[in-house]
Amino acid sequence: MALRHYTLDFKLSAPADCTSTVHGLQSIFQEQEMTETVHDTEGHGHLATFVGKKGRFVVVRVHTHGLVTVDLQCYEGDDTAQVDNLLNALETKLENLLRGSITRVKRLPALSRGASVDRYWPTADGRLMEYDIDHVVYDQDSAYQNIKILHSQQFGNILVLNGDINLAESDLAYTQAIMGSGRENYEGKEILILGGGDGGILAETVKLKPKMVTMAVIDGCRQHMRKTCGQVLDSLTGDCYQVLVEDCVPVLKKYVEEGRTFDYVINDLTAVPISTSPEEDSTWEFLRLILDLSIKVMRPSGKYFTQLEKLSSPVDFSKEVVCVPSYMELWVFYSVWKK
Repeated sequence: MALRHYTLDFKLSAPADCTSTVHGLQSIFQEQEMTETVHDTEGHGHLATFVGKKGRFVVVRVHTHGLVTVDLQCYEGDDTAQVDNLLNALETKLENLLRGSITRVKRLPALSRGASVDRYWPTADGRLMEYDIDHVVYDQDSAYQNIKILHSQQFGNILVLNGDINLAESDLAYTQAIMGSGRENYEGKEILILGGGDGGILAETVKLKPKMVTMAVIDGCRQHMRKTCGQVLDSLTGDCYQVLVEDCVPVLKKYVEEGRTFDYVINDLTAVPISTSPEEDSTWEFLRLILDLSIKVMRPSGKYFTQLEKLSSPVDFSKEVVCVPSYMELWVFYSVWKK
């Protein structure tokens, strides 16, 4: 059974009196028939825990630097109205006890822990986001990575690789940005896509009458990302495309040796790419290798599209900042060409 975790914080202009603050809350906990235990904080304020019926557990901490925090945990099946009443009573009582020194009161929605469906996913810069995910569509380990498809009421199906949100069906803005946001002419051109297992880039490029699109990918997901890939992944080959189910590093090295070049190279590998070669132990070494090989297979007038990374080759570039819906943050895309 999942656990709901509520938080209530009081930021103060001066430290609160520990004894009177906790004593002032005791009547509320007594009404709830909750048992109090006081803990030794070794001079760091006051800490008391209260255990009640149905597994309810409250932690009240009066800190020495002007902060009072209340954490309440209860099981998912607990009466929400009763829990809200308890939190309301604690908030009202603390507002009266701390009147005159309160600078901010913050009460957050409950955090659900241990639920059957995980709704919490971090952004690239480490902020936690809660999604409206209502069920797991797919969850399997491939030979290379864990693949999840989660359904969001707002964003549609979301592809998650090794715990990293890659793309949702709502994220056409991502696909358009990494292809140059409509500024490029792909007609009659040869294109190499690295990664892109959601099929979004392949589906969009084949609409633009290219000569040939080659995609090197270790995993694909045609069944549950139809709004992104359409029918293009139903076959590994088409009139103007081929899908190579291979690690892109050996493919790139082979093309370098053969002298094969492309008008466009689109790097849509995951934020933390998967390497099947022992020579690329470091993430940054792997990224540099991909970038250098990509530049080598670009024609003199060609372009390379990617997300933010370092380049060791002499190149010029432009960048575009795009809001990708399911990422809930701005994302930077680069267009790179040889000097």
